[in-house]
Amino acid sequence: MGGTVSGRGGRRDRRQLAEINVTPLVDVMLVLLIISMVAAPMLQRSIRLDLPATESADPIEEAQYVITMDRESKLRINDRPIHPDLLVERMRTLAQSRPGETVYLRADKLLTYGEVLWVMDRIRTAGMTRIALVSVPLEEERR
Repeated sequence: MGGTVSGRGGRRDRRQLAEINVTPLVDVMLVLLIISMVAAPMLQRSIRLDLPATESADPIEEAQYVITMDRESKLRINDRPIHPDLLVERMRTLAQSRPGETVYLRADKLLTYGEVLWVMDRIRTAGMTRIALVSVPLEEERR
């Protein structure tokens, strides 16, 4: 007699796995979340900036556009770094969209007059005519 193959007629039962094991995915995502939560505060460096003090310093109510020059003459617009060559272009766009807007310039007190004046000139060249220099009240500096 002919031999018979035991099992299911000699065929293998091939079923496709229809579900994905998400446990490793969840583990990896949790590790990435923890790493980003720990690393995010370390990435935020404060800008070292000593503003000049004046007796007539008024509080700024609502500053939309603040240009900051730190001790190394690096520029930032609203705390985002910007290359000096792009400053005129960005200010030109602002002048076209909001012509009467005031730009606040915060510059470290150890910068030279020429460096601050150069940035002010770039802003004015772009069409922004309202530039306010930011300072701190005199009594805050004494503390």
